Amino acid sequence: MDLRARYLALLEKHGRQGWWPVTREGGPTYHPGDYSFPRTEEQQWEICMGAVLTQNTAWKNAEQALASLRQAGILLPEDVLRARAGRLARLVRPSGYFNQKARTLRELAAPVAGEGGVRRFLDGVSRDELLRVKGIGPETADSLLLYAAKRPSFVVDAYTRRLFGGRLFPADAPYEAVRRLFEERLPRDWRVYNEFHALIVREGKGLGIDRK
Repeated sequence: MDLRARYLALLEKHGRQGWWPVTREGGPTYHPGDYSFPRTEEQQWEICMGAVLTQNTAWKNAEQALASLRQAGILLPEDVLRARAGRLARLVRPSGYFNQKARTLRELAAPVAGEGGVRRFLDGVSRDELLRVKGIGPETADSLLLYAAKRPSFVVDAYTRRLFGGRLFPADAPYEAVRRLFEERLPRDWRVYNEFHALIVREGKGLGIDRK
């Protein structure tokens, strides 16, 4: 299978997706064709929190949790660290596994704040360092690098496996093997990785594929 051709076919079918949604006026919005986002550290951190909150749940649930955090004024890593653990867990409750996710947000916020800012952290952190943060797995780490840091790290999710598994790679292939395959066969451009992952999700949802 020619992945470049498949990417272009999906792009023609669905158009640019404008991932990851970031808050501007009124709430999180997509930005098709505008790769300047995220523009601020608040937007970068919002993506980081969203990547954690959407683990094992639908995006609409993560979005509700993000809205609660915004309303509570929790916009940056320092805000997460200042919030009491119980309050943080209550705020992210709509995303499910709320105690675990609240802990993960704090685990991630600590090195980000210690580095002196979101942008500085994301510019310098390695993938291996992200994977050492408790609660951060490969898919979340790649989401942080790709969408918050604008670095070429392909995100593999359940839609990727259901659309391409069995044809492009064995259905039970390890995450890292699938990620390397995509990165080897596509231009090393974070914009391409960004759009392709978003298009895979769009196609999967359109076909009624279950994310689980």
